[in-house]
Amino acid sequence: MPAETARPAEGPYGDAGDGGVSYAGPDAADEADEGASEGGLRKVARVVLLDPQDRILLLHGHEPGDPADDWWFTPGGGLEGTETREEAALRELAEETGITDVELGPVLWRRRCSFPFAGRRWDQDEWYYLARTTQTATAATGLTELERRSVAGARWWTCQELTRAHETVYPTRLAELLRTLLVEGPPARPMTLDTEIV
Repeated sequence: MPAETARPAEGPYGDAGDGGVSYAGPDAADEADEGASEGGLRKVARVVLLDPQDRILLLHGHEPGDPADDWWFTPGGGLEGTETREEAALRELAEETGITDVELGPVLWRRRCSFPFAGRRWDQDEWYYLARTTQTATAATGLTELERRSVAGARWWTCQELTRAHETVYPTRLAELLRTLLVEGPPARPMTLDTEIV
């Protein structure tokens, strides 16, 4: 983990020196091999980024070539090489939003999903990290060519706005999950969300 992402012994999430990240399930033993796909699943790290007002940052995505087929989603993406999920979360966040002043917290949720996008099916094992920032200006300067064709922007949402939204948001229960997070704090162990197949 880069020095600038190291956390104090007692961080803003009430975590211990390990950041409170607890790895549940079969992936616990493969921390050293994060870059490999498991069982054909793409390993993904996502970020539930909150600002000082507890707003969440979501990206506005769409099918390349069809901006009407759109949705909102958390920043993040697939692991590269031998990087850990924490490293991937911070890298993807920087590339997709320009935000680098981040306190990365524990893994909140895990989800497996499968969806069609850009002419192929994506099967993913996603881990959602809690993170906090005071940096609210975004600049997507590190997007891939595919992301440049499929990400229309970013927006900070309050929990109330997200609850009332008529737009498609992934994961589909994000408003409810965010509300629980803000009221109860992070779960003691990552919560496994229902598998989502689109």
